[in-house]
Amino acid sequence: MPPRIWDVTSVATEAAYFVDDQAAVRAGARRDGFRYRGRPLTPGFREIREPGQALTVLVRLDDGVVLTGDCAGVQYSGVAGRAAPMSAVDGARLVGTVLRPALVGREVASFRGLSEVLAALALPPWLAYGASQALVRAVASARRRPIAGVIVDEWGLPVPSRTVPVLAQSGETPRAAADRMILKRADALPHGLVNNVDACLGRRGEKLLDLVRWLSGRITELAGPAGPYRPVLHFDVYGTVGEAFGTVDRVARYLLTLAAAAAPYRLRVEHPVDAGDRDRQIETLAALRRSLRGRVELVADEWCNTLPDVLAFAAAGCVDMIHVKTPDLGGLDRTVEALLACRRHGVAGYCGGSSNETAGSAQVCAQVALACGAELVLAKPGMGVDEGLSIVRNEMRLALAQVAPAPIAQLEGA
Repeated sequence: MPPRIWDVTSVATEAAYFVDDQAAVRAGARRDGFRYRGRPLTPGFREIREPGQALTVLVRLDDGVVLTGDCAGVQYSGVAGRAAPMSAVDGARLVGTVLRPALVGREVASFRGLSEVLAALALPPWLAYGASQALVRAVASARRRPIAGVIVDEWGLPVPSRTVPVLAQSGETPRAAADRMILKRADALPHGLVNNVDACLGRRGEKLLDLVRWLSGRITELAGPAGPYRPVLHFDVYGTVGEAFGTVDRVARYLLTLAAAAAPYRLRVEHPVDAGDRDRQIETLAALRRSLRGRVELVADEWCNTLPDVLAFAAAGCVDMIHVKTPDLGGLDRTVEALLACRRHGVAGYCGGSSNETAGSAQVCAQVALACGAELVLAKPGMGVDEGLSIVRNEMRLALAQVAPAPIAQLEGA
């Protein structure tokens, strides 16, 4: 007999990074040390940069076991169709008035069944995200299975046989972090946080071009020109390339220049342009992808927030990879469905999220990515490189040791 949910409570906790008002940053907010000066532009922000909040949901079972899940919003909340920055105070109230009454007394026999209950509550996505982590942990505890095993069982997926490639992100210090990424053989790097034309990209793209050239040389210098380590150079440019270059043709020419500088390593660019809404984003990315002819990999991010968004981008075939931004989708069942939809449409699925999460949410996402056979998973939380790589890689290795019939020890990047 499966255990039942005895109680649901919450505790205010901390995320591992910050939330930033992207509109203010892109508009040229002045830096002052680690903070930004000026007035925020996005509703819900009191400052341009604020410490990230989290809220941990605790699900107590009638056998005494307590399972947790961490609610967190993405670093750039409130833009490109995303929900406003999370409020731990509002979340705690909703846990008591909405989530607890809906869950208490229910069996933890099926994660998909509990996910249907959760979806019917229409909670903010960040709250559904944390609650679903606790629920999948509860089902895993009841079955004595790792989370990846629960996902494999309930969706009828193949048992994974190897870990998922990992993207390391460096925030605003890609050069300082690059050596650690290279020495630890991150599969993709450095993300780069190219979020302002003047400060990060350059009006002619010269700053990013210089970084790409330097990084390609540094990888070869540290790893050797003929070695097996061939990471992907992955940059998130937050629409700044489109802002600087304007037309699709000019953006394409610039991206091809970057690809030549990245050689012999592949170049992957996330959110090169921002077209202002979902339909125009799909149309613009499709035109850009046709111009690039496979020489640069494009990643959808902004305007691809919900499961319906992911389905639309995947069906359109407008990009090479889709960033499945886990806190934006809500319940983790939607992350599973999104990653599987990417696979059905022949688009690479990137199980991402945000630096502004927690170790707990990173561990659950690593197991979901593993079970779904994602093409990429984000090293999170935070921007410190080492911690995120350790958390995500170790979680996958431990899960794999439990679900795979005969796991083989691996070293990423080999």
